[in-house]
Amino acid sequence: MSSRPECLYTKDHEWVRVEENIAVVGISDYAQLELGDVVYVDLPSVGTKVEKGNSMFTVESVKAVSDIYAPVDGEIVEINSELADSPQHVNEDPFSSGWMVKIKSDSLNLEDLMSLAEYNKHVEDVSK
Repeated sequence: MSSRPECLYTKDHEWVRVEENIAVVGISDYAQLELGDVVYVDLPSVGTKVEKGNSMFTVESVKAVSDIYAPVDGEIVEINSELADSPQHVNEDPFSSGWMVKIKSDSLNLEDLMSLAEYNKHVEDVSK
């Protein structure tokens, strides 16, 4: 299972990479493995306002439909439109070509997000 130390993680298995006041968001390698083959990503529109902890959109896989939650408050400023035709990017490389949205936030509230070590422990605990 791959992961990225430069990312922060949520308990719901989203990852966040901060680029100034932009949060790049996707799902973790653990999440994509649990979902199985992703067949559709229902991305929101650019300009959509999101609230931390609320569902932003859904991802459909051969196993289930799963909500993706906002890790920060803000506005969607970019979506990975390649996922419309190639949702398999989420499975192939969730940290690069499989990123999902970019959220612009005036104040990135990251205090409750986990480091890679904390996230790995969380995954270990939920996998028991």
